[in-house]
Amino acid sequence: MIKTPPELPAAGSASDRWSPLVSSVFSEARPGEQRVMGVLEGEGVGREVVSASLEVLAAVASVRACPVSIERGAVIGLEAERIHGRALSDEVVGFCETVFSRGGAILAGPGGGRFVYEMRMRFDLFCKLSPLIVHEELLEVARMRPEHCRGVDILVVRENCSGIYQGDWSEETTPAGSRRAAHEFSYEEGEVLRIMQVGARIAAQRRGELAVIHKLCGVPTVSRLWVDVANAVAREHGLKLTLLEVDYSAFALIQQPRLFDVMVAGNLFGDILADLGGVLLGSRGVCFSGNFAPSGAAVYQTNHGAARDLAGQDRANPVGQIFALAMLLHESFGLSEAAELMRRSVGEAWVRGWRTADVAVQGCRVVGTAEMGRRIAEIAVELGSLS
Repeated sequence: MIKTPPELPAAGSASDRWSPLVSSVFSEARPGEQRVMGVLEGEGVGREVVSASLEVLAAVASVRACPVSIERGAVIGLEAERIHGRALSDEVVGFCETVFSRGGAILAGPGGGRFVYEMRMRFDLFCKLSPLIVHEELLEVARMRPEHCRGVDILVVRENCSGIYQGDWSEETTPAGSRRAAHEFSYEEGEVLRIMQVGARIAAQRRGELAVIHKLCGVPTVSRLWVDVANAVAREHGLKLTLLEVDYSAFALIQQPRLFDVMVAGNLFGDILADLGGVLLGSRGVCFSGNFAPSGAAVYQTNHGAARDLAGQDRANPVGQIFALAMLLHESFGLSEAAELMRRSVGEAWVRGWRTADVAVQGCRVVGTAEMGRRIAEIAVELGSLS
């Protein structure tokens, strides 16, 4: 069982960049150096939330050093499948390769089909970092009691390039005439080791505690590999290691979230736990993540889907995409002041009562996607001019 830590850090207190702990390629932007950001708008609500985030970026750039040039790529996801037959087209691959070769990063809107899985495999984006930081301004929105969520600051470190999502699948008809579906997947020791090392390096800079997720009885050989690697890496870094079965970890994440700091999990388990953790934040609309490769390539995204039922209705929450953009500025470009101003502006907008419907409470001024972006942008200029 895991025990309550003697003292909890303030939410968002980890100010160091995580990207250099994934790859040594990441570097600080030199003064005045122009960095290229490739934008894939995505589908569904993608265009709306990406547009709002870019409006906030423009506002931040007007009051903070933010030498970022924006280049736009082609369609992705189901839209790309209709045109090109693949969710990740050769055109988009070439676009991303060019951005990465110039030391840039990608901001991606949501894309359906196999887009995210193919993108991760094509560029070896093996490490997904999903921060679950409860915002004081939204405590009253969450389904949990405020005292239960306050201070929660969890990082889910997910392996992206192996496991069940990247396995082999098939379907056939049996001699009896029924359908038979099969799916086979595996993990190699090196694949587990590299994601575990990332989690351990980050944990060593935080509370020195690492929670590793498995299912030893249900998935014996794969789980034994994860457990053996976790034990070795935790000893190497001098960490307190907690091994948790995935079903119990899901329960504990909601029941006792402040017990967790850094969680390392495989592809499927990490996906589910990061989404479940969004319950603590009050809305999936504020969830976001970064996907990182050893080469220094990185793709930033929200942790929600395309929400096609909301597309074109000006109702989607753009904050997850704005936070993803702030993460890009901080992690890939080292533009920490610009990223912090972006995050502060979101918080201030919430304090002033500006909310999209998914995070609204009584007395709030409920606005749409575009106006929420405009309000945050205006506040960014105001706050940036004061300091």
